[in-house]
Amino acid sequence: MKAFAMLKIGEVGWIEKKCPACGVKDAVCKPLAVAICTSDVHTVWEGAVGERHNLILGHECCAEVVEVGSEVRDFKPGDRVTLNPPQPCNTCAMCRKTKVNLCENTSTIGVSVNGGFAEYVKVGYANVFKLPEGMSYQEGAMAE
Repeated sequence: MKAFAMLKIGEVGWIEKKCPACGVKDAVCKPLAVAICTSDVHTVWEGAVGERHNLILGHECCAEVVEVGSEVRDFKPGDRVTLNPPQPCNTCAMCRKTKVNLCENTSTIGVSVNGGFAEYVKVGYANVFKLPEGMSYQEGAMAE
């Protein structure tokens, strides 16, 4: 698949990557509206999170679910969703205490794992939210 990525600090460009595989607790989504965030700028131009190579950017993203893992119950292919950039595991001690912002195993779409500037994006733990009826993908991309 074609994707827009941080090639290294200070350099971006188009790359080819394999489509992401869906894990048992994940969702694979097709991005339909993606916005640039200031964190994309900081990540690329200032190396805010350290050196990255061929990291697909973009976490302000709305998409359509195309596949879910066997343990995912709340979403199905065809659902219109917005991605939650932080991907808490929902199983560690902090998540079980509903302190997902302190997750011990978190990753962040477009910062530490591949993001939405691609044909498909894997969302760990199916950490997405359904879009309300009538909300456009563009509006949802700005509301994540």
